[in-house]
Amino acid sequence: MIKAILIFNNHGKPRLIRFYQYFAEDMQQQIIRETFHLVSKRDDNVCNFLEGGSLIGGSDYKLIYRHYATLYFVFCVDSSESELGILDLIQVNLLQFVFVETLDKCFENVCELDLIFHMDKVHYILQEVVMGGMVLETNMNEIVAQVELQNRMEKSEGGLSAAPARAVSAVKNMNLPEIPRNINIGDINIKVPSLSPF
Repeated sequence: MIKAILIFNNHGKPRLIRFYQYFAEDMQQQIIRETFHLVSKRDDNVCNFLEGGSLIGGSDYKLIYRHYATLYFVFCVDSSESELGILDLIQVNLLQFVFVETLDKCFENVCELDLIFHMDKVHYILQEVVMGGMVLETNMNEIVAQVELQNRMEKSEGGLSAAPARAVSAVKNMNLPEIPRNINIGDINIKVPSLSPF
């Protein structure tokens, strides 16, 4: 089972953190620092598997990581599955590839800035792949199709930025025979000034 997914840059600055097991926030920060220290000091030509740090469970956990350009993608998985543990590690290594390649397709050559400025989309992609520490989907085409569907829905709704334009459009389409000049509500009389047409 996946216990945490950590993405940080070459300087140890977290860019995406997702824990699937509860840790207090100060403990999470210590885990991030320790994980960065363990992973960053390793050569690029050594194995991408290592035992988890003392904070995340030591030898009971494995850190599986990949270093792409300026980002480290680290998956913390538990090794209690015994015989199936290695199979899970292979699956998680495949998962890293799927996650990174999906980000690449969605952002056209993903970089650190994409993770910073499109955090909501990155979390959505991650939730399509992993939820609750369990792998949901590894078919990259299916994940990309779901992300594109989400993008189309957002564009059709227009989001908050399109609200003023929708309001003006709604007023234009009200088809009032005449713009009211006086509005009477009980004892209140409101005189509406002349408005220029849209």
